[in-house]
Amino acid sequence: MKAMRYIITRPCLQEGSLRLLKYLDGTFPESGSAQFVDDRGREYTVQVDRAAGRVRGLHNLYRDGNLGVNDVLMLLPLEAGRYQVEAIVKPHAAPLPPSRTASEAAPEARRVVVTATPHVREVRLEQVRPEAARTAPEREAATGEVSTPSVRATTTPTPADGGRTPLVPVSPAPRTEPQPIQPVAQPALSRAEARPAPSAAAPLPTRLEDQLAELARLTGYRLTFPAPGLARLAAELGAHGYTVQLALAPEAARASSWREGADYALLLTDEAERPQGAARLTREALVALLEHARLAPLSPMDLRGYWKAGNLDLDTVASISELVGAYLAQRGAFSFVLLTLAAQPAHSLVDMSRLAERLGSGVNTAELHSILDTLTRAPFLALTPLPGGQYLLRGDVRDLLADLAEYADGVRRRVRPAAQTTTTATALA
Repeated sequence: MKAMRYIITRPCLQEGSLRLLKYLDGTFPESGSAQFVDDRGREYTVQVDRAAGRVRGLHNLYRDGNLGVNDVLMLLPLEAGRYQVEAIVKPHAAPLPPSRTASEAAPEARRVVVTATPHVREVRLEQVRPEAARTAPEREAATGEVSTPSVRATTTPTPADGGRTPLVPVSPAPRTEPQPIQPVAQPALSRAEARPAPSAAAPLPTRLEDQLAELARLTGYRLTFPAPGLARLAAELGAHGYTVQLALAPEAARASSWREGADYALLLTDEAERPQGAARLTREALVALLEHARLAPLSPMDLRGYWKAGNLDLDTVASISELVGAYLAQRGAFSFVLLTLAAQPAHSLVDMSRLAERLGSGVNTAELHSILDTLTRAPFLALTPLPGGQYLLRGDVRDLLADLAEYADGVRRRVRPAAQTTTTATALA
């Protein structure tokens, strides 16, 4: 049986439990006592309560694994009433520096307009220390006579913002060119170009902006912000394409532009909110969806049915976990076969029936046929098929994997960046 993936929620941590969602029905078929065994061999006795839809008694497991909200449990049935459990801990942001004394109070950040044109307005975040902690030169600098080093960020407003008079004094540009500020709550994206600039009229929270940009990058959507408070995810797939429009605030859902040009229109809410007459995407479900997309590839075609259903909450996204779990199980089965083949010497015969016995119930016959057939073709070329259900192992598995890694790395170095490929295609057109 394949391993099932479960995302830990705050109620789970508080109650020391996990919810028996629909996709876990087959994993926990009966109520009663059960044993969880972690990757260190530690055993935990839990109680399965199918009537209440809960597995209880996980306080010690969560504590020993130092698990938190949105961390993941991989559950694999070993035998009746006994489960292998593996924890996948979500990477966290770097810890904040130690608190300062009153005399060393943390500076406050304020937005200061540097330049403003009808097309671009440049602002910076200036660190302002409390008045009591400032020196005389610093107080002079605060009045605008002397500019202090600061962090600059450029935002592109909508045309309606052009020519608007700044509401704060314009200060001269800083003397040095600092690095862009990074959000503390979430790591920066690997590609700066994947993060679109929100409207200056109604700037989006940095964390939400990053989450939507990462979702678009991982799943293949093009993210734009057509109006203040609106985000558009476009699946540009020709005849199979569609558009999802998200209202990021309730007032944006009241605008007529929310549904214009969109196949699916949803309101971003919290899990506890249930707006009447509007489809919704919850913030908690967005976080869970990102976790799924990081573990296995998801495409707009995988997600279209969920947008169409119009209620993407944690219960709905849990079904996506089944799809992701299937992808991970296929990868695990492939690895299992390779590791079993690695026990054989190079240039030896592989008998499929004996290999199936060694694999046991971890890989079924259909999966084994498919995996062995894949290993006979490029770029693997690990096996040569022979009559009678046998194969020739063409080399040592470690050497084969090393050659494959070298081949993949060579191709990766030759692949052009996406921006360069687009420019070349445009020039050829």
